[in-house]
This record gives sequence, C-alpha cells and structure tokens, in this order.
Amino acid sequence: MQYVWAFLVGGAICVAGQLLIDFTKMTPARILVLFVTLGVVLTGLGVYEPLVKLAGAGATVPLTGFGYLMAKGTMEAVRQNGLLGAFSGGLAASAAGIAAAVFFGYIAALISKPGDKS
Repeated sequence: MQYVWAFLVGGAICVAGQLLIDFTKMTPARILVLFVTLGVVLTGLGVYEPLVKLAGAGATVPLTGFGYLMAKGTMEAVRQNGLLGAFSGGLAASAAGIAAAVFFGYIAALISKPGDKS
C-alpha cells in the first residue's frame, strides 16, 4: 500500500507543479523556489512529517522534500547547537544530495554535446 501512497502523493505534487506551469506565468525557477519554501513552511508547521510517514519517497523526492530535509536538519541542529545550528543545520542535512547533484550534473555535461538551443 505504501507504493500506492507514494505514487498518489508524489503524483499530486507533480500535478500541482504542472498546473502552475500551464496556467500561470510563473517561471520554472520561481516554481522551484515556491516548492522548496513550501516544504520548509509545512515542515515548520508540523504538517509535512505525517505526509512523509504516509507516502515515503512520494513526499521526499519532489522539491518539497528538499525543503523538508533542510528544515528538519535545521531544527535538529538548533536543538543540538543553539543559534549556530540555524546557519549550519540545513546545509549539513542536505550536503549529500547537493554533492550528488553537482557530481552527476558534471558527468552529464562531460557526456553530452553542449550547444545552443536554437
């Protein structure tokens, strides 16, 4: 049943993004920022954690999950280190994902043929 919930929740997040692309003048970059910020806000309000427990990867893989990861890391670091944790917690929690994105982006750039879109 967890696969069904992951599919439904992850799909709903993606549908929301597609609707924003299709029916608003928002750029993909603004939608990205909106989703990450929404993940942080929902985590801070305590709403996103139950969604993660219900849907697993369906809630943690989309961009809102990145915001959730950063907010959760920040809250944990603040509990351990005080105010200094507010500056380091989110980055420490998401460092592996950021490093993987940079690494695989670099590999893709080496393999692919660069060129103009025109």
